[in-house]
Amino acid sequence: MRRKSPYWWLFPVLASAGMGASAADLQGIRLIEDDSGTRVELALAGTADYKVFNLQNPERLVLDLQASRLAPGFQVPAPTGIVANVRTGMPAPGTLRVVFELGRAAPAHSRIEKEGAQSRLVLEFAERRPAMLVSEAPSVALEKTIASLAAAELPSAPTLAVEPFAEPVSEPVAGISTADTPAARAPARTVQDVIGSGQRKLVVAIDAGHGGKDPGALGPSGVREKAVTLAVARELARQINADPGMRAVLIRDGDNFVQLKDRYMKARSAQADLFISIHADASPNTTASGASVYVLSTRGASSQAARWLADQENAADLVGGVSLDHKDHNLAAVLLDLSQSATMRASDDIANQVLGSLKNVGKAHKPSIERANFVVLRSPDVPSMLIETGFITNASEEKRLNDPGYRARLATAITTGVRRYFSEQAPPGSWYASREDLRPASRMHLVSRGETLSLIAVRHGVGVESIREANRRQGDTVRVGESLTIPLLASAPK
Repeated sequence: MRRKSPYWWLFPVLASAGMGASAADLQGIRLIEDDSGTRVELALAGTADYKVFNLQNPERLVLDLQASRLAPGFQVPAPTGIVANVRTGMPAPGTLRVVFELGRAAPAHSRIEKEGAQSRLVLEFAERRPAMLVSEAPSVALEKTIASLAAAELPSAPTLAVEPFAEPVSEPVAGISTADTPAARAPARTVQDVIGSGQRKLVVAIDAGHGGKDPGALGPSGVREKAVTLAVARELARQINADPGMRAVLIRDGDNFVQLKDRYMKARSAQADLFISIHADASPNTTASGASVYVLSTRGASSQAARWLADQENAADLVGGVSLDHKDHNLAAVLLDLSQSATMRASDDIANQVLGSLKNVGKAHKPSIERANFVVLRSPDVPSMLIETGFITNASEEKRLNDPGYRARLATAITTGVRRYFSEQAPPGSWYASREDLRPASRMHLVSRGETLSLIAVRHGVGVESIREANRRQGDTVRVGESLTIPLLASAPK
């Protein structure tokens, strides 16, 4: 049974010109995040009665627009700030419902702004955020301080109790097993498995999106996103566990609800080397198709870093085992900034490898990785990505996502991308680091928006001429989504 938000009395509101208003088309939604918080702007052609209310477990803000509909070409905006997802529907004839899935409970204030025949409905989530204090690199003396702190304060590794599968998936769909699958579950062992002479397995945390009371998106024939994501996650875990150098940890292994923040915190508790969140996309455009891979946006990273610094409870053991408690705030900010920058670079590299592999299974929705402020990607010290396996609202893709064979191919593509990254950039002390025979002579780079050939060369530590030669090209022009071969044995840039 859903409980009302304690703020429910704030929200039932009528637009000033709403009584008896004519039909209004919802033309678009903008999500804006700044230092004051997250703001939602809805562009309306005309005016409409509306009401806003909160729902809990999970946290949502629901907007009902009376006598309204979606305008042709309407697009769901990418998540940002406190808004983790946006969904639309028609709960009753003539009522357009917009649901904002939230990263946490938060009150909102609403108002209507008139511009002739147009209206803008504004929803504001007020958030107070401390400012990040670091914008430049640390000095040599500070680098020495960081090194001494890192050497002196590393705690012993904790152990992780992996949650057992406790209940079957409710309302199963065709092709998705609800049985407890031991091969898919991560064994309840210590956090870091040790192989042979001290070489550890790399821990991959796999997060099946939604679950329990949160079913996620719904396909045309009734396939639920939460069931698809769990099936893909289990198959991915099975393939990861079959690799001699990796071990999988499932964030959820049943039809249970896990808070967004708890998902990446479980990955951190497991001392994961990588966090992968599995989802299935949705769109009012039923022809939208293709897989997508997301990493955290820079804006989301900086705002979350500020929260970490302000939260004393979560500040300890954050950066490579260095406690941030009782440290000068500037030093703590530098430590966190360095860790997060390295984490985001690693996230980009792994996501590029995975997207390249997914293109071998089917089309990609966008040619390059995308960036958004998803809550589950906000861990500052675990490389993270969110994979939209396809559009469940597309009948053809819904059918494929409900096919165990197709899900196995998806999992294979993801595993291949992860394995390729760890072979190229193996963490010290890992099984992959000990296998020189696995190290390739080159790596793949997918060009993202804003990148140039010289920037790509600097990032990978090779010369521009080496990249030109490896790709048999003479000019320096690159295209978004283009795949470049990066020679790993090339000479350093001059």
